[in-house]
Amino acid sequence: MPDFAYRAAAGDGQLRSGTLEAASSEAAIRQLQARGLTPLQVEAGRGEAAPSAAIDQAVPGRKAFAGGFLASDKGPSSADVHAFTSELAVMLRAGLPLDRALRVLQGMATKPSVAALLDEVLKAVKAGKGLSQALQPYLPLFGEFYVNMLRAGEAGGQLADVLARLAEHLERVKALRESVISALTYPAILVVVAAISVFLMLGFVVPQFESLFDDMGDALPLPTRLIVAAGHLVADWGWLMALAAAAGTGALRRWLATPAGRDWRDGRLLALPVLGGVVRKYEVTRFARGMGTLLGNGVPIVQALRIAADTLSNQRLRAALAGVAPAIKQGGRLADALQGCALFSPLALNMVRLGEETGRLDAMLLELAHVTDGEVQAGIKRTLTLLEPLLILLLGAVIAAIIVSILLGILSVNELAN
Repeated sequence: MPDFAYRAAAGDGQLRSGTLEAASSEAAIRQLQARGLTPLQVEAGRGEAAPSAAIDQAVPGRKAFAGGFLASDKGPSSADVHAFTSELAVMLRAGLPLDRALRVLQGMATKPSVAALLDEVLKAVKAGKGLSQALQPYLPLFGEFYVNMLRAGEAGGQLADVLARLAEHLERVKALRESVISALTYPAILVVVAAISVFLMLGFVVPQFESLFDDMGDALPLPTRLIVAAGHLVADWGWLMALAAAAGTGALRRWLATPAGRDWRDGRLLALPVLGGVVRKYEVTRFARGMGTLLGNGVPIVQALRIAADTLSNQRLRAALAGVAPAIKQGGRLADALQGCALFSPLALNMVRLGEETGRLDAMLLELAHVTDGEVQAGIKRTLTLLEPLLILLLGAVIAAIIVSILLGILSVNELAN
């Protein structure tokens, strides 16, 4: 098995070099990535990797993706943006020039769409544009927050540090989002299983007893007659009900994608007894972390406020922040302006006010994000503590009602027979 000399960057920005055995250059690069290293140079033969060695020749380029992978490539995702940010930060901190780092990332790309995007960005950088300008055409993917952070880092000569902070920010946002999704997975599965169980009982179990109750007529108890009718309806028209439910779900999703639908959904979420407070704190976390990160990188407060407000997913809360920027422009204080939007708790307002008084607003906003993040996690656990037993009790009550109704009918048949 041939030896390959490599030069790679570790997660802390330190350069590592050495040799390893691999069947091919692609296998050598995969080994380095498995060790948590970012390959910079890989070449066949023993000894140190030559400074002029090009990793582009060792890594499969865009031609390698011309096969069937295109069919499954749905374009760059948020995960690709996160990987791009963290890997580029490591390379720049290791001393690699920006164009060289982009070329390395392009060679390492495993998706054709990501390789194509990096190719366009690399061309723009070679033409003399900054990274923030090169990413401007891809604003829907990266977001205004991301691009403005890069612009601030370029202006201060701290692009590598800003990319590292962006990678950390994206990691925290991803962890928060995944914690919410994972917390809601079990209740969602429980609801689906409950719906399927009830549907199967009404469509297949209840009709088995229908012949037993044919001669009873009005002598059957009312609950039994209702369950038999429901079972008959599901058995005869279940397929149509399923199609109607699917069509209704699709229409509802399309309507919720409209401004009016999103406004209605966001309003209902905030009005929920327990979950509404969790949603509000989740949005506060996003706003505080985004604005604190922007201010810490030199973005003006009015611009940072507008960008951070745009990161909110709830339209009602985003609209509530619309009057904060004009108040700041007129010389008002941020804490006083935020107090009028009914979004922040007294603790949050006091932390913002303290940050303004001490000149450490960015640090206090990041601390606020950390505090509210913990409250969101606790709120989710508390909500699930209430929701899961309620769903289980509801499912048990529905199934018990069906069984009791059938038993009442059977008892009525026995009484008439005696």
